[in-house]
Amino acid sequence: MSMRKMKVFATQFRMAEKFTIESPDVTYNKDYIEAVYPYQTTHVYEEDGSVKVKPCSTKFTFRTERKVPKLGVMLVGWGGNNGTTVTAAVLANQLGLSWMTKTGEKVANYYGSLFQASTVCLGTGPAGDVYVPFKDLLPTVNPNDIVFDGWDISSMNLADAMGRAQVLDWQLQEQLKPHMKKFHPRPSVYIPEFIAANQEDRADNLIQGSKKEQVQKCLVVIKYVPYVGDSKRAMDEYTSEIMMGGTNTIVLHNTCEDSLLASPLILDLVILTELCQRITFKTELDPEFQTFHSVLSILSYLCKAPLVPDGSPVINSLFRQRTCIENILRACLALPPQNHMFLEHKMQRSFVTTQMPAHSAVQSIPHKTVKLNNILHKNYILNGHTNGYAN
Repeated sequence: MSMRKMKVFATQFRMAEKFTIESPDVTYNKDYIEAVYPYQTTHVYEEDGSVKVKPCSTKFTFRTERKVPKLGVMLVGWGGNNGTTVTAAVLANQLGLSWMTKTGEKVANYYGSLFQASTVCLGTGPAGDVYVPFKDLLPTVNPNDIVFDGWDISSMNLADAMGRAQVLDWQLQEQLKPHMKKFHPRPSVYIPEFIAANQEDRADNLIQGSKKEQVQKCLVVIKYVPYVGDSKRAMDEYTSEIMMGGTNTIVLHNTCEDSLLASPLILDLVILTELCQRITFKTELDPEFQTFHSVLSILSYLCKAPLVPDGSPVINSLFRQRTCIENILRACLALPPQNHMFLEHKMQRSFVTTQMPAHSAVQSIPHKTVKLNNILHKNYILNGHTNGYAN
């Protein structure tokens, strides 16, 4: 994903949290959630020929606006495979559509989205770890409420462009056509060097003027191989050295509809970007609240390659990138990172009791699904990753 492909516009409205934090370090008022958070780091340095390791703690105050916006997104290349697919997916979820395929009935969902289809661990309850949908950790935009617009070099309405893309099942497309045909892309910039050869004949919806006038807007197009269309194939081989000079080789073959992988990532990029615009923070040494750096490296998990501010470390590990998102959102609630130590279960005499007081028992969360109720009220201990909870 490239953040150059979209612009985000928002107007405000309020959204209730799904749970509250009981801590002197967290305060709620009508506009903000404010959390005091000790950021723990470890500084390693050399002194007099020996290596020193110094634990450090920096006191942060995070402030998150509670009002969630009505969000508008403008996509460059709106009539392309990704643009039509993400727009159609949101419409299908808004309308609660279902359709038949050769393998049975399918129902609109947001599978593949970090925020909509995975969970995060809040902590431990009487029955074990308690997980909630990632989207409920902080107030976030519901993708069903996103309004799309955008530019494209083709004037084709989005219903016909959706058919041209050949991504979605025919029966679903038939249900979406009356809604999608209302959408027409705005004129866009035409620069042949940035456009795949098979798109040249589509260029009938162009911004006129000199190149200087045109490049005031940006154009990013994913180049598709005409023969395979949206279905992508990849063969990857990973070889590592093992004990005593041996080797271990893993071969992966992957076939997928590219736009059905990209669309939930587009939604996550938009939702996380918007959320970061509502988070400010300060430290004891710099008491003025500030925003995240304009190069929003927290998005790295959702992009093909990390983009970071100058001088910042580049993290390519997917696990570390995802953990970064989770821990920053937890810090906004003064919750510590998950350490997975479970020391209370590794002692002969534990420092915690097995029975929790009645007032501390897990309460039902207003946002309910059958699966989430099972997690909260039954003896279910999960690993925190799921493709459910799309509603």
